Amino acid sequence: MVEAVAAGRILPVVVLHEARDAAPLAAALVAGGLRGVEVTFRTAAAAAAIRVMAQRPDLLVGAGTVVTPAQVDEAVEAGARFVVSPGFGPAVVRHCQRLGVPVFPGVTSPTEIMMALDAGLDTVKFFPAEQLGGLGMIKALAAPFGAVRFIPTGGVNTDNLAAYLAHPAVLAVGGTWMVAPDLIAAGRWDEVTRRTAAAVAVARPGPEA
Repeated sequence: MVEAVAAGRILPVVVLHEARDAAPLAAALVAGGLRGVEVTFRTAAAAAAIRVMAQRPDLLVGAGTVVTPAQVDEAVEAGARFVVSPGFGPAVVRHCQRLGVPVFPGVTSPTEIMMALDAGLDTVKFFPAEQLGGLGMIKALAAPFGAVRFIPTGGVNTDNLAAYLAHPAVLAVGGTWMVAPDLIAAGRWDEVTRRTAAAVAVARPGPEA
């Protein structure tokens, strides 16, 4: 699962208020060249949206903003293949491990990174990335924790995407700019595809780039 996330390099972080938007959004992301998505448990539609998206064999669907073991169960039952949490919650991590579900907990400090390592994890979410010092902070944390890979999320956009991805400690980035709430609300799936394709071009440039 880690390799699959690394291959995509970009993980759209989606907030869906209506499950009916899940299918066209999934199609728009795949059309733009992405094969992974994180659907956040910030709305009541999350589980239903995951269930719809998980039906696509060409899309790796995970659950984000998971803060309780009960949400882990709900996400996995809906078809989520991995779990992302905003912070390090021992109960959430242990429950995911009991179920055999990959989990990427959020960290903000050396202490939390050591907690993740103690739990047997070496891939973590760094959130909120820009507010915590951005790439400079990741460089500082990567120095003593060379085996850890980060998924920075929060403030990542087209302006700093390439810089984040260029650092060897960054496995992938999480972002919302290609799945912005206003685009989803307006059903602007063509713009979602355009922004996704532009991001993919930065993350996985062709030979001519």
